[in-house]
Amino acid sequence: MDVLGTAGLLSAALAAGWVDAVVGGGGLLLIPALLLSFPQLPPSAALGTNKLAAITGTTVAAVTFARRTKLDRSVALPAAALAVPAAGFGAVSASSVPADWFRPVVMALLVSVAVFVALRPRFGAAEGRDAVSRRRRMAVIALAGCGIGFYDGLFGPGTGTFLIMAFTSVLSLEFLQSSALAKVVNVGTNLGALTVFAVQGDVLWLLGAGMAVCNIAGASLGARTALRRGSGFVRTVLLVTVTGMVVKLCFDQFG
Repeated sequence: MDVLGTAGLLSAALAAGWVDAVVGGGGLLLIPALLLSFPQLPPSAALGTNKLAAITGTTVAAVTFARRTKLDRSVALPAAALAVPAAGFGAVSASSVPADWFRPVVMALLVSVAVFVALRPRFGAAEGRDAVSRRRRMAVIALAGCGIGFYDGLFGPGTGTFLIMAFTSVLSLEFLQSSALAKVVNVGTNLGALTVFAVQGDVLWLLGAGMAVCNIAGASLGARTALRRGSGFVRTVLLVTVTGMVVKLCFDQFG
């Protein structure tokens, strides 16, 4: 690669780490950057290399959130543990399911998320005071770990956003607390998918390691920014990111 191409990839990794740390969706920056820099790169290799960079940044963000915000480990840890095999199974299944089947559904879900959040300005702005039942907690653990974990390994775009919405809706948490939980579960999804891609030989280790360094820097900055600016900031970034994801998926589907 030339200097300009290398700088572009490292910049994309930095930006992806920041976005991932706040609301998720960094893969929509990094995967196209990889495919643009390496036109002959198989999509599976782009996905695998992206997971190598993403898991490092997500881990740093998860640790930062855990140290500085309220984190319900009784939800985060079981969901993350379930997410590892679920994402691995999703990654194994990825080659047999056309992406075109998922894009319309994901676009519809993301548009619904954007409309819902935009029309309810108090959603995710304050933590609910009522105790959450054990049944609801078990339900969100299964949804985040198994359902969304499988989706991340299979397809991926919007995983962080869907995790945040699940935790905010079911557990009545602020966006900031939901983002912290999402980071921990996202570590599990990345680990499961990365393991499968590595076994299949779909990881460019040296390139991924370089991007991981920039992803870590971006994730650290993003997590600290979110913690400093609060749930209102996370809400704004979530809406902007969801809009960008919808535009990107529409382009992939119809462009």
